[in-house]
Amino acid sequence: MAGKNIASTFFYLCFFMLHVVAILDPVDFLSLQSIRKDLEDMPGSNFFSSWDFTAEPCTFSGVYCDSDKVIALNLGDPRAGSPGLTGRLSPAIGNLSALAEFTVVPGRIYGVLPRSLANLKNLRFLGVNRNFISGEIPAGLGDLRHLRTIDLSYNQLTGSIPISVGALPELTNMMLCHNHLSGLVPRFESQTLTRLDLKHNTLTGWMGPDSLPSSLEYLSLSWNKLSGPMDQLLNRMDRLNFLDLSLNQFTGPIPGRIFSFPLTNLQLERNQFSGSVEPVDEVSIPTVDLSYNRLSGKISPMLASVQNLYLNSNRFTGRVPASFVNRLLDSSIQILYLQHNYLTGIEISPTAVIPERSSLCLQYNCMVPPVDTPCPLRSGFQKTRPTAQCNQWRG
Repeated sequence: MAGKNIASTFFYLCFFMLHVVAILDPVDFLSLQSIRKDLEDMPGSNFFSSWDFTAEPCTFSGVYCDSDKVIALNLGDPRAGSPGLTGRLSPAIGNLSALAEFTVVPGRIYGVLPRSLANLKNLRFLGVNRNFISGEIPAGLGDLRHLRTIDLSYNQLTGSIPISVGALPELTNMMLCHNHLSGLVPRFESQTLTRLDLKHNTLTGWMGPDSLPSSLEYLSLSWNKLSGPMDQLLNRMDRLNFLDLSLNQFTGPIPGRIFSFPLTNLQLERNQFSGSVEPVDEVSIPTVDLSYNRLSGKISPMLASVQNLYLNSNRFTGRVPASFVNRLLDSSIQILYLQHNYLTGIEISPTAVIPERSSLCLQYNCMVPPVDTPCPLRSGFQKTRPTAQCNQWRG
């Protein structure tokens, strides 16, 4: 009787264990082997030390399973300072049919993104940033209708951004900055897109008034070759808290409404924006940079509430409003750069003491600066703009 009980107990124990620790699907098992074969730890990394294929792969570092399928693959040690991995991304990744998340830590992964990624119909998160990935973004990523985050930033990608990727319906975060992408910015259709970072590429062309969704909260297009007016597009972006369009060739007016958005940073410098700057209300954005454009007219007193204000290298005229002086002297303004304009005066005493933590630059305007303050070296050494230029601009 005792022997029969022991056998029965052993049978039920084995049955229980088989259902608790499921054996990994053979296709996923072979895929992980192929992935491992094409990658190595960088010196100082031991990420793959747990990848012993005589053991259960679902216990490997970075491998997460649901039943007998791999649902997340996070390659590399995520801790800060980890050397990362080197090698290529195997096309076998596309055989992990249940994969919802795929990431690679910064390292020295080279080669192209496998086109087989387009087979991962359940993929929601794709993050392969700060490596040496080259080639084009696979257009097949646009077939992954559940994809929410794409982070391929800081690589060596070339070619254009596929139109199909812009059409992804559930996209919330798109980071493609610091690559070598070219061509037009596609229309982004997802109404849940909150972050779009395309800075430091060579993208060109105009952007239509409906090319981006109004759901955006973070938009960076700086360091490209984009052109055309942006006022109609920007007027719709009332959820933005960060906007950087600097170092492009954008033209036309800056809509006054934009200064009422919940922005913490507004970077529009080094473009070809023109016309007057007319905020609707007092501006509460901490940093506003409108330098190196073609802006004109008088400086609005609504800008006096900005903590760091860069209006230099434009075509502003008239006198600086007194409210700027008051806020500068009580240290509310930390940076006020007005150099290289056509300003004719500012009501500040020559004996006024500028607070140490505040910076004021007035040189190269149509006036003699009433106070001598240090300016950036790139402002040059001429204190006053030539009279002929001032008369010509007034005329």
